Amino acid sequence: MTKEKVLEALGNVMEPDLGKDLVTLNMVQDIEINGNDVSFTIVLTTPACPMKDMMATASTNAIKMLVNKEANVKVNFTANTSSKRTDAENVLPRVKNIIAVVSGKGGVGKSTVAANLALALSQGGAKVGLMDADIYGPSVPIMFGVRGERPMMVDIEGKGMIIPIERYGLKLMSIGLLVDEKNAVVWRGPMASSAIRQFVTDVYWDELDYLVVDMPPGTGDIHLTLMQTVPVTGAVIVTTPQDVALADAKKGIAMFGQAQMNIPIIGLVENMSYFTPAELPGNKYYIFGREGGKRLADEYDLPFLGQIPLVQSIREGGDLGVPIMMGDDAVTKKAFEGFASVVVRSIAMRNANVSVDKIVEKV
Repeated sequence: MTKEKVLEALGNVMEPDLGKDLVTLNMVQDIEINGNDVSFTIVLTTPACPMKDMMATASTNAIKMLVNKEANVKVNFTANTSSKRTDAENVLPRVKNIIAVVSGKGGVGKSTVAANLALALSQGGAKVGLMDADIYGPSVPIMFGVRGERPMMVDIEGKGMIIPIERYGLKLMSIGLLVDEKNAVVWRGPMASSAIRQFVTDVYWDELDYLVVDMPPGTGDIHLTLMQTVPVTGAVIVTTPQDVALADAKKGIAMFGQAQMNIPIIGLVENMSYFTPAELPGNKYYIFGREGGKRLADEYDLPFLGQIPLVQSIREGGDLGVPIMMGDDAVTKKAFEGFASVVVRSIAMRNANVSVDKIVEKV
């Protein structure tokens, strides 16, 4: 066996999403050969890549079939999260991708989706932060059990910066960590917009693969401020299946088509899709209607990112400060993991300028 022959064999292994082979994409490094033993490293576009087992199997088969059928193949993985951003950008220069989670109306579980998306990405091996930009209704302190905690300040190159609180491997920041929760935040639009700018410029997020931003419901000043201040990679639209929520979700979709926004929509996720009682795990009750989110995604030609069930343990976990991704509900965790995997694949494909039209078919 030689490195050249190994590379030639791996030239037949395709990266499932980007549509090119591993060698052309420069994803193969550190080939080492010792007799029948061969090892190498595949550089993934995200640590949370859901396709790495498939690539490992395909690489092993290619070497056994094309180079040496007696080969003992060891495939290692590392990650260099793809990003269109450059270090020259002075706004959050060490954050590679920024995901805005939005909804047209309140009450659709946007904060729950944002929190568990961030946790799913983190559990996949990515460095993740969660910014609670819902100034008037911050949920992060309750959902992560950090009520009453206050972030520390640190001097970074002569400037005082806020250090996010860390919980469950995430970096967290919320107005609820700075203001007594018994006091209402009664701010006019400019004050709220100023606070959001400070969350961006005065918080030391450091190096992140993904920063998930839990946006306020609706459309307004804060949305405009954030989108015009921060180079957002893309937006995730959250809705529930019923017509009232879908009508408001359309406004959220339309918002990102405005000239002053011009933010790509990663896709649409349907929350509270169906109810499954714990004592009847095989049953699904479509309380709010059936597949309204899927129809809306089809209507606007958007990727459909998945369905999240309505489960009592999601509510209980949020109230107790232990999000569902940190719990034992395997079915719901699988739903969020599947949702997160489609999000990271869509982002990687967008960053590589690959069409995402068919991504849903691969889920």
